[in-house]
Amino acid sequence: MSFGWGLVGPGRIAHKFADALRGVPGARLAAVQGRDLPRAQAFAGRWGAASATADLAAMLADPAVHGVYIATPHAFHAAAIRACLLAGKPVLCEKPLVTDAATAGELIKLAQQQRVFLMEAVWTRLLPVYTQVAQWLPTIGRVTALQSSMCFAIDFDAGSRVFDPAQAGGALFDLGIYNLTMTRWILSKACGECPPLQGLHACARMAPTGVDRHLAASLDFGNGLASQFVCGFDGSADNSLRVHGEHGSIEVKAPFWAAMDALLIQPDAATVQTSAAHAVNGLEYEIAEAQACIGAGLLQSPAVTHADTLATAEWMDRIRAQIGLRYPFDPV
Repeated sequence: MSFGWGLVGPGRIAHKFADALRGVPGARLAAVQGRDLPRAQAFAGRWGAASATADLAAMLADPAVHGVYIATPHAFHAAAIRACLLAGKPVLCEKPLVTDAATAGELIKLAQQQRVFLMEAVWTRLLPVYTQVAQWLPTIGRVTALQSSMCFAIDFDAGSRVFDPAQAGGALFDLGIYNLTMTRWILSKACGECPPLQGLHACARMAPTGVDRHLAASLDFGNGLASQFVCGFDGSADNSLRVHGEHGSIEVKAPFWAAMDALLIQPDAATVQTSAAHAVNGLEYEIAEAQACIGAGLLQSPAVTHADTLATAEWMDRIRAQIGLRYPFDPV
């Protein structure tokens, strides 16, 4: 039996999702929902979906939809997730799942109460190259530090989604979540579980619209272990991820969030390189993971657990508090 995906929010990343479906056995695009009906219809026509609608409830009532992928701007994730869960439809939602930890906790609880699968779409964690990275971690011994960057030069445009506070724009939610979630992934693999965060320091440069245009942060996990990262829309960086250990280091080559290449670097030994090309564009692995979990009757993915999603949201809450980042829809 094929698995029919409903898609909410036919924007740029949604095209990548629709393309990736061809790399997942049994997956197909069944329906598209968007506030702009002609746009939803055009998307459905391009990718072969049977239906398109502006009415989310109508799509959720479609028996051909077995799961829903949410790709709206961040500010609108929560409402769509809630509607899907209450309709009994499994959810794969773009990161960040939502814009604050309290809402993340509420929706995770709702998913558990409704017995409906919910997963944050952190595609990076499912990329094949990271399987080798995990296998290399014991080789470098105790992890002593992490460094990563994700920076692009984008001209300021107040009308752009990434600079719009009403859509929860800014570097943290668009970019920094990759640095944070992979910090948590690396430390969980290296230590058995991610150590508790002991301290955090963040600083930012704000855009004229009030969202963070540039963010630098250091996360302190105690005993000298820290993860430092920079992300932003106002410059460039090497966009790699480095894990330093007692006996060597691992470098995930740029772009680390879409990685296909990594290096194991040790003193007095030849550098080892691994490469793992994407079957399509990289999103196919999170789709396959979600479908497998749903088929097995799971409520969450072992690769992107509810606890991971909630902990990352809590880190982002702390960063937002330090840099003074608030959105018009935040609670007073």
